[in-house]
Amino acid sequence: MTRFVAVTTCPTGVAHTYMAAEAIKEAAESKGIQIKVETQGALGSENTLNEHDIAQADVVIIAAGKGVNKDRFYGKKVYEVDVSRALKEAEKVIDEALHLGDAYILKNTSEASAAASGSKKNEENRLTGVYKHLMTGVSFMIPVVVAGGILLAISFIWGLDSASKDSASYNAFAAALNAIGGGDGALGLMVPVLAAGISFSIADRAGITAGLMSGWVAKTIGAGFLGGMIGGFVAGYITLYLVKYIRLPKSIESIKAVLIIPVLSVGISCLLMTFVIGTPVTALLEALEGWLNSLGTGNKVLLGVITGCMMAADMGGPLNKSIFAFSMIAFADGNYMPFAAVMAGGVTPPLALALSTIIFKKKYTKEERELGKSAWILGASNITEGAIPFAVADPLRVIPCIMVASAVSSTLSLMFDCGCRVPHGGLWATLIPNVFTNPVMWVVGIACGTIAGAVLLGLVKKEKGNI
Repeated sequence: MTRFVAVTTCPTGVAHTYMAAEAIKEAAESKGIQIKVETQGALGSENTLNEHDIAQADVVIIAAGKGVNKDRFYGKKVYEVDVSRALKEAEKVIDEALHLGDAYILKNTSEASAAASGSKKNEENRLTGVYKHLMTGVSFMIPVVVAGGILLAISFIWGLDSASKDSASYNAFAAALNAIGGGDGALGLMVPVLAAGISFSIADRAGITAGLMSGWVAKTIGAGFLGGMIGGFVAGYITLYLVKYIRLPKSIESIKAVLIIPVLSVGISCLLMTFVIGTPVTALLEALEGWLNSLGTGNKVLLGVITGCMMAADMGGPLNKSIFAFSMIAFADGNYMPFAAVMAGGVTPPLALALSTIIFKKKYTKEERELGKSAWILGASNITEGAIPFAVADPLRVIPCIMVASAVSSTLSLMFDCGCRVPHGGLWATLIPNVFTNPVMWVVGIACGTIAGAVLLGLVKKEKGNI
């Protein structure tokens, strides 16, 4: 019997990770293939592959939206695909994995698993590598952002100035929460952790220290989120090449990892950040901040449409994470409007589909109507992936409709001058006092987008009767 093993993971470690695992498992079993799927979610590895599982496997499938350590798969045929593709085209992925040549045998981590010279697949691997490194950094950063943001938000219950001893609303508990979660605490680590994750994805554990320090330098010189991203790549590739090209006699090889690589990688990358990269990036950020602060009505509409469409187009994929990264650049500089628009666009697709399953019951199967119930919770929690099952079943109708819905929500969020001081949380964040600017109008904007999307879906989808 043919045996596969697989690993699925996504930047947030939530919806895509588990939905892709289920899709791969079902597709493999339908073809008589025995498979075990390891999920690397937000809380760690589950159903972990052991040495026996890997030894018995004919092929290893890695469906990832971020970097995955492949050391344990040496000598096996390894087929890497994006986690979104594994979810949407699971049967095709299984078919392709069945016909892999020896070029896919993994020899070392610096070698692409598809090593066929000049192949289109090789080019795709190079093009998606940068994105995977960035998404690994984002996956490192998100828990820090969420923890820091929520704790900071709770401190606002006592007032925006409750952490200041000079304020009448000062509260010692609020001040402690503010210190833990705020800019001198968890949120202050956002940029260094992002850079460390990117560098780790490129150079494995050897890249963590240089990435962390490059991110810290980016933060201290005012290069912010964008500087952290660049610093992570700089540190990662410098470390990778130092590890590859520095050769020492065996008698002193042991000092390479603990002394030579850390000192050189940190020194070179941080000096580059300080004297070469930092100044132009800081100037670019200042220009971006000025543009965001001076947005007129027309520009807000354009930014809102772009934001909403990118959030809904791939529901947690590259476009979604790219506009999230853009909003975090502004967020790190104290402009909270772009992120409010991003979150409005992320909340809306599942809500629009959930509402549509209620209003237009005949347009959905019984299974889809059941999914609609969970989509309410997923949407309210800013888990855009709640729309994926509907989009997979009917992409040509669903995706354009939810893009319009999110564009409406994001645009209205900007038009109403809504801001959000917490970089996550969805609709639940509006329950915490002082977190949102214009929270009522933010919810109104989302309601408008949700209704628009639900109606559009009802108009374009075909009736399915009582299926």
